[in-house]
Formats: sequence, C-alpha cells, structure tokens
Amino acid sequence: MAIVTRLDDGTVLEDPLGIGEFLGRFGIWYRRFEEVVRLDEGASDREILDAFAEPIAALEAEGGYTTADVIDVHPDTPNLGAMLARFNKEHWHDEDEVRFIVGGSGVFHIHPPDGPVFRIEVRAGDLINVPRGTHHWFDLCDDNRIRAIRLFQDPTGWTPHYTTSGEDTKHQPLCFGPRYLPRTP
Repeated sequence: MAIVTRLDDGTVLEDPLGIGEFLGRFGIWYRRFEEVVRLDEGASDREILDAFAEPIAALEAEGGYTTADVIDVHPDTPNLGAMLARFNKEHWHDEDEVRFIVGGSGVFHIHPPDGPVFRIEVRAGDLINVPRGTHHWFDLCDDNRIRAIRLFQDPTGWTPHYTTSGEDTKHQPLCFGPRYLPRTP
C-alpha cells in the first residue's frame, strides 16, 4: 500500500482514502487494487497485460490512453544507473505518467507549484497518475526492483523535460522499506 509523506511537516498518510483525497488536490489519481493478481515472478509482459486487461481497458477509456506496456526493472537491468539517472532529477512530461505497480516498489517525489514537496512510495497494487506538466522525480527502493504497467496517450510525449530548481537534491533519493532514512551530509 502507498505511503505519502509531506516533507514540510512530516505528515504521513497510509489510508488509501486519505491518500486519494490529498493527491486529488494536485490532480493526481491514486487507486488501490487490493485484489492484485499474484503473478509468477517470471511472468511475461504479455501475461501481465492479459491479467490486468479489464482495469487497463477502463483506464484507457477514462484517460484517452492508447498504449500499454510493462516496465520490469531489477538489479541486473543493463545500464540501470544510467536509466535511473534519467528519472531521479526533477522533470515534467508533455503527457500523464501512469503507473500501475504489479511488483516491487519505488518513490515519486512531487513538487507542486503551490504546495509542499511530498513523496509517494508505491507498491504492488498501487495505481498513480502524475498529470502532464507536474514537476516530479522517481527513485527505486533499496531492492532496485519495480514492475509496472505503463499507459500512454502518445509514447513520444513522455520525454522528460528537466527543471533547474535543484529541489531533487534536497531529499533522500532512495526508500528503505516502509520509511526513509535521513540523508547523510
């Protein structure tokens, strides 16, 4: 289940309804799928997409998405460091960033223009939609493992546009279990 932490006052949200309400203020969808199909670790991308065909179809209709794929990141992913470096710096996209987590975990940091920076740790069963134009960055948790269904309106619109705020350098880059460890100087 997701954990949202406001970085200005340390407030932690773990209730799906409270999380959805808080994120909704920033235009972010959050949904929890308690009945996540337990897939074999070796399930193919096609098996994952087939297992979640119904929620994918509903999301495609709701958000105008036309393409779905699976991203599978693990410690042995070739060029993992370079891949992560593309996403762990503050950026935004011309398209929504939709992730339905089917395995592993990761953390989105969100930097809204009129609100506090907050982080959303996502795990299997969590669905998040970071709207186009939202400043954010993403990191993996300590096991360097995440598997997610991604939905796109147009995959070419998903290129990151980096900001120069430096906000991403002020926050812990990795999550370690259910809570973060403090950043060391």
